[in-house]
Amino acid sequence: MTRASIAPPARGEFVDLDGRRMHVVRAGPPRDNPLVLLEAGSFGFSADWAEVQARLAALGVRSLTYDRAGLGLSDPGPAPRDGLAIVGDLERLLEVVGESGPLLLVGHSMAGLHLHLFAGRNPGKVAGLVLVDAVTPNVALDVAVRRGAAQYQNLARLVAWPRMNPILRALSRWGDMIGLAPDAAAHKRWAFHDLAQRRAAADEILQWETTVAQAAAAGPLDPNWPVVVVTAGPAPMYLKPRAIQADPAWKARRGYVENVRKASHASLVGRRYADAVVKAIEFVRKDAA
Repeated sequence: MTRASIAPPARGEFVDLDGRRMHVVRAGPPRDNPLVLLEAGSFGFSADWAEVQARLAALGVRSLTYDRAGLGLSDPGPAPRDGLAIVGDLERLLEVVGESGPLLLVGHSMAGLHLHLFAGRNPGKVAGLVLVDAVTPNVALDVAVRRGAAQYQNLARLVAWPRMNPILRALSRWGDMIGLAPDAAAHKRWAFHDLAQRRAAADEILQWETTVAQAAAAGPLDPNWPVVVVTAGPAPMYLKPRAIQADPAWKARRGYVENVRKASHASLVGRRYADAVVKAIEFVRKDAA
């Protein structure tokens, strides 16, 4: 699939995943456990976590994030791009880079489904979780969320249409809704109007129902794992989807829920609000120690 434009220089490194290049960004000291594994949401990739990684590194915390197949600077992967394909790539990637755990799993948005599935398949590697305005299997099964997911799939089809290229190129200044430092923001703006990136993201979103079913089949999270849920926006916690979103923290042996009212779904991981995410990671790290 031809790239629509020249990508900015890689911020991290490339590793070989059985003949495919995967883009990985590591930060922090060479050895520190548990490793913080950061998984981006739909249309997202390693650049989304640049601010969180920088703040963790300043605290001496080791982290790793990556671009899923076809996203960011990683090569495309075989279809379909459902949860099992994504988690299978992640498992193989961790094996290639020599990371056997323990892992502190941090997922934003749709990545909550991927990490739920990963945790179910690899319980011995999990130290705890931080869910950042994340979708869980139970959230995804809510009637209102299912309606919203169907509309989101229609949007994904639209932005994967080649004729959207000139429109999205003209709007690329809106590519960074997170609020990132210049190098990471340049990657987000490039990806916003890159056709290959948009198609790869759409391929994941169009597998929504399959991925939800796969994550749900993995069963509940282990209640012994510490879990923190960080949410964004002014919606009250008693609303049904928001209450379900918080449920993993309430069911964990240790955890908490924090709502960052002034943050948006995207800006929660950016420069203005990343401290709430870093605080959650530090809580789980200390509890898991």
